[in-house]
Amino acid sequence: MDVLPREEYIEQAYMFKALQGRVTSNEPVQEMLVQLREEILSTTKLPMAIDFLLAEVRHVGTMSTAMKKLPHYFTQFQIFIIEKAEDEHGRFDMRVAFLILEAESKFRADNKDPVAMFLFQVETLCRNCLDYDYGLQAIAMDPIYDGKWQRWILEVRHQLGLVELADLIYVNSEYYVLKNGNRNEDEDADRVILFGEKEGRIALANRKKEAHYLFSSLQRQLDYPAVPRPSKRDPAIDLLPKLEKLVQRMEVRIKLLEDEQRQSGIDLNQFMRDQKK
Repeated sequence: MDVLPREEYIEQAYMFKALQGRVTSNEPVQEMLVQLREEILSTTKLPMAIDFLLAEVRHVGTMSTAMKKLPHYFTQFQIFIIEKAEDEHGRFDMRVAFLILEAESKFRADNKDPVAMFLFQVETLCRNCLDYDYGLQAIAMDPIYDGKWQRWILEVRHQLGLVELADLIYVNSEYYVLKNGNRNEDEDADRVILFGEKEGRIALANRKKEAHYLFSSLQRQLDYPAVPRPSKRDPAIDLLPKLEKLVQRMEVRIKLLEDEQRQSGIDLNQFMRDQKK
């Protein structure tokens, strides 16, 4: 897969934003995609991708299966995120998935920095407790990374968990070379320098700490993108429906008490009729 034109990522960001906003209102995905098909810029390839998504959702009920058949348009990381959100046994919310993909698409439209993208994608895995093995494999296949990056990410795939992320960034940074000089020429010959001096300095300062402190420091100091997190749902939104159900139950109980006070007693036929319906 090649990097898509900027306008494609802008429209992707709009699609994911619209899906996130409408999924909270419990609209069917099919109806959302039909509406979005008309809203998306027709000069891009996204309307054709939406047609394929719509057909697959109607036939199978999932978006990830359709995205897997469009690897030339959707990245493996995007497919991985939607697949995890659709997993019935997982806890990854679809609303969060759309938020992440919206932010990622916006970033792709305006920035081609592999360091920032790698940190964003890895933070996504960390904050949402997603599978590191398959997640890093999907990240390595992203077209934003060249061959050096891909080989390094696949190596990190087997090291992360045994070695801290801060250490992995530090030893592959310009700051490590400046700090240690040429102490081991054989080791330095195999080393791939992917991160700058500032990234290495921040990584060294965050060794032996939780990973989210590292991400937060990089975002504050170097203005790297943060992984979005959904705002907490206002409990007042669910208050009226709960009160309505409570009032309905009270009305039924009052009616039962009134029937019991009468000589005829409680009329059970009304409940039998409701069951037959």
